[in-house]
Amino acid sequence: MTKKKLHPSIEQFKGFVKNNPKIIQEVRSGKHTWQELYEDWYLLGEGDSRWDSFKSENQEETLSEENKSDWMTNIMGSIKKMDPNQMQGYIQNVSKALSAVQGVISQFQGGSPINQPKSIDPKPSNPFVFNKD
Repeated sequence: MTKKKLHPSIEQFKGFVKNNPKIIQEVRSGKHTWQELYEDWYLLGEGDSRWDSFKSENQEETLSEENKSDWMTNIMGSIKKMDPNQMQGYIQNVSKALSAVQGVISQFQGGSPINQPKSIDPKPSNPFVFNKD
């Protein structure tokens, strides 16, 4: 069997659909038919705002992948430029800050602070002490 040559506009539409795979999902879900999409594409062209919903997701995925790779490149470049002694100082500062936060939290929970020894007073002091006149 010989393969029929398709009309050039149909070939162009097929290329357009390959570049925008969300169109295929729309047809498979039953929201649109190939005929109506082809007619809209033929009459309106590829630059019409009707196709923005199909194009934007594809472009956003590409942009997010580019942003991820840029982010990784920036992180790796920063790590190469870091001074190990300076980094150790930053880590120690963060550790001290976390210890302080843990101490505050433990005080609100009624426990004793992490770094402070417990009082040896066997009788707890009453916070509401009223002296008689």
